[in-house]
Amino acid sequence: AIFGALRRAALALPQPAAVRSRPGRAWRWWNLLVSFVHSVLAGLWALFSLWHSPELLSDIQDGYSVSGHLLVCFSSGYFIHDSLDIIFNHQSRSSWEYLVHHAMAISAFLSLIITGRFLVAAVLLLLVEVSNIFLTVRMLLKMSNVPSPALYKANKYVNLVMYFIFRLAPQVYLTWYFLRYVEIQGQGAFLAANLLLLDAMILMYFSRLLRSDFCPSLHKGSAGRDVDGEKFLID
Repeated sequence: AIFGALRRAALALPQPAAVRSRPGRAWRWWNLLVSFVHSVLAGLWALFSLWHSPELLSDIQDGYSVSGHLLVCFSSGYFIHDSLDIIFNHQSRSSWEYLVHHAMAISAFLSLIITGRFLVAAVLLLLVEVSNIFLTVRMLLKMSNVPSPALYKANKYVNLVMYFIFRLAPQVYLTWYFLRYVEIQGQGAFLAANLLLLDAMILMYFSRLLRSDFCPSLHKGSAGRDVDGEKFLID
């Protein structure tokens, strides 16, 4: 309900000319604005939860906080809303990787909400939303064709640093933790499998980001593609 209301509010906001000219871009723009709000709220919430209760880091399996529990519920709501938004707006073909990611996140988060275990692991994973703030800004700038190369360039370097700190580092740590300390059966096996699949997706996205922003000569075949086409995620 919260994210549905945010999407309605996004519809009332003005759009850049480059976005208004294409229906697919308009939908993607609204979708990214909602994603941006979720990233800001969830990223800051995750940081606050760990700062307020640092003792949680000493018990990743059974540590619990009301703030962390509500954060996982909040983000589960976003993933459910975004999945429905993609499906109902007939964007499944161009956004199928998002749907796979969301299905993994929803199933894992629901298991944590029901059992109350591994909530700290979920909060650590949601630190990724701090990185997503700058990744979403990157996509919005690219879509709107903002005539400010300096702004895009500054953001791409900040985005790279945040990618390492808030996406790659927590993911590597949790993967190591699960493989070393968590019993790989039942819920532990299910979450470990999700982590390994997410590892593969994150590395794939990272290689795309590097090719697009830092090694454009290797970004073959991207000329002429539009963000409302099937290859949106590659760009």
